[in-house]
Amino acid sequence: MNNQENSHPDTGGQTPHRRRVRYKGTHPRTWQERYKELEPDKYGETVERVIRKGSTPAGMHISICVEEILEFLKIRPGQTGVDCTLGYGGHTRRMLECLEGRGHVYGLDVDPIESVKTRQRLEGLGYGPELLTVCQMNFADIDRLALKKGPFDFVLADLGVSSMQIDNPERGFSYKHQGPLDLRMNPGQGITAAQRLAAISREELEGMLVENADEPYADRIAAELVRAVRRGEPVETTIQVRDLIGKALSFLPEAEHKEAVKKSCARVFQALRIDINHEFEALYALLEKLPGVLAPGGRVAILTFHSGEDRLVKKLFKEHRREGVYRETAEEVIRPSAQECARNSRAKSAKLRWAIRA
Repeated sequence: MNNQENSHPDTGGQTPHRRRVRYKGTHPRTWQERYKELEPDKYGETVERVIRKGSTPAGMHISICVEEILEFLKIRPGQTGVDCTLGYGGHTRRMLECLEGRGHVYGLDVDPIESVKTRQRLEGLGYGPELLTVCQMNFADIDRLALKKGPFDFVLADLGVSSMQIDNPERGFSYKHQGPLDLRMNPGQGITAAQRLAAISREELEGMLVENADEPYADRIAAELVRAVRRGEPVETTIQVRDLIGKALSFLPEAEHKEAVKKSCARVFQALRIDINHEFEALYALLEKLPGVLAPGGRVAILTFHSGEDRLVKKLFKEHRREGVYRETAEEVIRPSAQECARNSRAKSAKLRWAIRA
């Protein structure tokens, strides 16, 4: 078929203009319909209304424990630090404010899509390359950055997945929307979650679900997913996985089934995401390298959202304190306030731990 056959008769061979998808009724359901939330500069009132309801606007991320983190880091003008997980840039922006125009923040992120948007957003607020450098790299390689730009006075790692990644169906991070079963932080590297499921054994998948997500029905879910793959059924989209989880839990009473499926879906997607992005391995590497990249008296804060992550942070901080590498570590975990959790439901599972270099 040639170009003329593809073109509209009144457009001179050009692709015809398509109207933007508008809200249907009062509550937009799809990502594309939420165009007001995706343009916060233009529709600020809509964005604020969504936040007041306790929801996160599409395309945005509401940073967690910001005040608690800044209170601990005690950032001063002239210091140099790293935000290991740039994301939407909420924490980074507040760090830059603390510098008052003197010092530097390095923002790391493996996501080539969102990191570009965030750099442009922060540049628009006046934080150019003299104050901020955005690096597309994994925080497991923080030692490479430190060789050229360290040592650092402060380091933050927020291990949560950014809301704009979760909510975008094209990224495949959520079971709530139809999309490809991808789950890669960097869509240009590694294998997708669909490819992982296509080759995994039932025993390995069951172990992954237990280790990465404490899934109570790991055996039944793993058996159902692997059985579907071996039968030649497509297991390539988010909804297909959700439906198979629902089938695996069909033995539950009807009154319990819907809520159980919802919780298991969240855990299964978390387990797959952690696995294909090698998140535990990256966190372990970061924790081992932190003492070597922090300046004397340098401070590090780590925000976790999973019990396995928190256990690892607690363990390594304790070990390094016993060895005399850290002069002080958090005795108790810090949690978001009730007010913050009410405003942002995604804050409920957050745990903050910190350490100070000797």
